[in-house]
Amino acid sequence: MTRVALPVLLPARPLPPALPLGEALRRARAARAPAPRVPGYVQDALAVDLSCASDEQVFGPQRTTRSDLPEPAAWAAYIVQALLEVMSGQRPAPQVLRWTTPEVYAVVARRGARVARRAADGRRSPAHRTHVRRVRVCEPADGVAEVAVVVQHGPRVRAVALRLVGQDGKWRVAALQVG
Repeated sequence: MTRVALPVLLPARPLPPALPLGEALRRARAARAPAPRVPGYVQDALAVDLSCASDEQVFGPQRTTRSDLPEPAAWAAYIVQALLEVMSGQRPAPQVLRWTTPEVYAVVARRGARVARRAADGRRSPAHRTHVRRVRVCEPADGVAEVAVVVQHGPRVRAVALRLVGQDGKWRVAALQVG
């Protein structure tokens, strides 16, 4: 193994003499021109005005117009079937979480939990599959659908009413009434 000496290069030009701290600060202040005062909060080149909207308005659920939503009748038949399965204990409640508002989810999950407790105590009623028989839709406003659904649960025929609201590109159940 041969050893090769590495050449040490000196700087091409000598460094300027050191300045005292006071002189360096005076030169820096003189070189900096006063910037014009910009109202509000400025982050790099993006001006952000935090007083115009709340976090809920900016990051919360956004309304969706009817033209950006699927057909409400077919979707309502699907979600009513799922909601009734949750309330009868045939489906876990978290499966409908993203399709319901927190208030509706709380009611549906509570009824499903009650049925599960009864089943654990041995007081379970015979399980009947729910069948959607008829769906009627009324759209009173853009992005809102009020739906009446006729369902058959075993020998019983029941009515279900729900209000769908377009949020974040999908229908969400905002109100639910089971007759």
